[in-house]
Amino acid sequence: MESATPVIVAIDGPAGTGKSSTSKAVAAQLGLSYLDTGAQYRAITWWMVNNGIDIDDPAAIAAAAGKPEIVSGTDPQAPAISVDGVDVAGPIRTQEVSSKVSAVSAVPEVRARITELQRSIAASAANGIVVEGRDIGTTVLPDAHLKIFLTASPEARAARRSGELKGADVHSTREALIKRDAADSSRKTSPLAKADDAVEVDTTELTLAQVIECVVTLVEEKRAGK
Repeated sequence: MESATPVIVAIDGPAGTGKSSTSKAVAAQLGLSYLDTGAQYRAITWWMVNNGIDIDDPAAIAAAAGKPEIVSGTDPQAPAISVDGVDVAGPIRTQEVSSKVSAVSAVPEVRARITELQRSIAASAANGIVVEGRDIGTTVLPDAHLKIFLTASPEARAARRSGELKGADVHSTREALIKRDAADSSRKTSPLAKADDAVEVDTTELTLAQVIECVVTLVEEKRAGK
C-alpha cells in the first residue's frame, strides 16, 4: 500500500445496512484503521447491565458513565473491544444488550464520554481510519474527509440482522429495528441523521461486494482529489 494522505472516513446509517461489514472490508483493503462506535456503546451498556445500573434511570447511567475503561482495537482484520480489561466482543452482541443500548446511548453524559474517546482514536490513526456509527459525520467527526450514509429497506435490514443474531426471526427483528431507528433518530443528543455533505448509498439491492466496491471508489476519489 503506497503511503497516502491520512483520510478520515465516516460511515453512518441505521442497523442492518451493512455498515460493519462494509467498513471493515474497506479499511482492510485500503490499509486504514477501523472503529466500530456501536460496539463502544454496546460495551458501556453491557457494563451498566452487569453492574446493576438501572437502565430506566438516566441519572444513574449518567453518574456511572465515567467508570468503565473501554479500549477499542482498530485492526479491521481483528477488531477488539474490552471493558476493564475483559474481552467483551461476544457478550455485547446479546439480545439483552441490543434491547438496552438505545436507552443508554441517549444519555448525554454517555455520549460525551464515548464521543471524546472516538475523537482521540480517530486523531491518533496514522494512516487514516474508517469510523462507523450513527452520528459520526454529524457530531463526532464533522470535518471527516468523506461522509457516507448507508440506507436499506426495513425488510432487507431485518433479513440481514436476523442472520447475524442467531435465533432471531425476521418479523420481530424488523419491529425491533424500526423501534430502535425511532429512538435513535428522535433522541435530543446526537440523533441518527444524515450529514448534509454525506453521500447516500442505498444497499437494498446491492450485494456486500458491490457496496464495498462503491465505498472504496469514493475513498480513492477523495484521496486523489486532495
